Amino acid sequence: MSAPTGRVAPEELRTLFLFEALDDEQLAWLAEHGRREQRAGGTVVFDEGEAATCFFVLLSGTVTLSRRVGEDELELSRSSQRGVYGGATQSYLADETEQVYRYTMRAITDAEFFVLGGEKFANAVRTWFPMAIHLLEGLFIGMRNTQTLVGERERLLALGSLSAGLTHELNNPAAAAVRATSVLRDRVGAMRSKLAMIADGRLDGSALHGLVELQEEAVARVVTPLKLSPMAAADAEDALTDWLDEHGVRDAWDLAPILVGGGADTEWLSRVRTIVGPADLESAIRWLTYTVETELLMQEIGEAVTRISGLVGAAKQYSQLDRAPFQVVDVHDLLDATLVMFKAKIPAGVKLVKEYDRSLPPVPAYAAELNQVWTNLVDNALGAMGDKGTLTVRTELAGDLLAVEVADTGSGIPPEVRPRIFEPFFTTKPVGSGTGLGLDISYRIVVHKHHGDIRVRSEPGDTVFRVLLPLTAERPPTPDPSSAP
Repeated sequence: MSAPTGRVAPEELRTLFLFEALDDEQLAWLAEHGRREQRAGGTVVFDEGEAATCFFVLLSGTVTLSRRVGEDELELSRSSQRGVYGGATQSYLADETEQVYRYTMRAITDAEFFVLGGEKFANAVRTWFPMAIHLLEGLFIGMRNTQTLVGERERLLALGSLSAGLTHELNNPAAAAVRATSVLRDRVGAMRSKLAMIADGRLDGSALHGLVELQEEAVARVVTPLKLSPMAAADAEDALTDWLDEHGVRDAWDLAPILVGGGADTEWLSRVRTIVGPADLESAIRWLTYTVETELLMQEIGEAVTRISGLVGAAKQYSQLDRAPFQVVDVHDLLDATLVMFKAKIPAGVKLVKEYDRSLPPVPAYAAELNQVWTNLVDNALGAMGDKGTLTVRTELAGDLLAVEVADTGSGIPPEVRPRIFEPFFTTKPVGSGTGLGLDISYRIVVHKHHGDIRVRSEPGDTVFRVLLPLTAERPPTPDPSSAP
């Protein structure tokens, strides 16, 4: 809560570095139109997202500037230097930008400020060149530092979100492999007990040979199973259950689904009965069922391990941790790795369409940073669509450039907003939901680091971001510290 305590004398204003070059008349004007205000320690001076009505210059005390990034509040700076300022710093841009506070300022200790209304401040900036120089220098340095801090936090939040999805994706096949291994151990034990039938000599050599042939046939059917529709599979299970019941095999309902999964039918069961006879039919069928089930379980384990290996490979491709920063890459590998990382975040109602031109040549690139571009574009597309729509990722040749398009069927970008979407900190999301750096970072990665281009066209139901990358490079692009994301 503010407490006006009168004016600040021109002589005191001259001691502040922002106003030191002003003449007596300008200082008198500031003293007349400004005021002195106090804030108690621990209070908010102004809050991010609120209408920016005042410009604040610190006279005494300690303050912090912070921004909300996701659910966190990131402190950008802390200072007790007289003359530091914040607030309506862009009011001189009038209607060219939305006049809201870009940060939150807090008084850490009791603090005192010189406060000037936004309109008065705008008039002074436009009129007094020396003060404008100080202001612009401060804004440039502050924005560059802020972009670095918030950009790093945004990347960490994005990576954390994608990592959580990857963990979920890894957990499913890992749990399946653990479950299948446990069941497999039980089934192998059961198979050993059924071998007692053979050890007792109850089957002659011919019958044993025929039974082993049926076992091999069952294994082959598991490896190359018939694809049955749910209705056909149910009918096949009913038929096997009836046959087993008719021949006195217990728990037919439990054995039938396994045998159908292995491609067995009533004709195959009849062959078993012919080979071993009625007395040993149940033991033989159970032994063969265990064979089928062990093969199915091993197949399930193999698929789960292959899935885990694929996910780990996609994560390595996405992070590029074990690869050189600059390399020649197949852009489709990068896109696929990014989409794998996003799999758990794509709603069930969103259809993913990939339209790749696989004949495209590899391109020289900073692979990890291009993955960040795909991440930002896909994340924005999903955010625009909500729970339903179509996400299309397309590649094609555009003259001597490689083009990557990320399209969505969301509500589109309003025409009045479109020219500003690549501006730093510009966002249409609610305060705290977005930093406004995703597209700015993407633009600098594509244009500054890869000497390409990024464009957008949008109408309701069809928004397309188009990234253009050179197919060749005479030399690796040199990182520009001033433009590094």
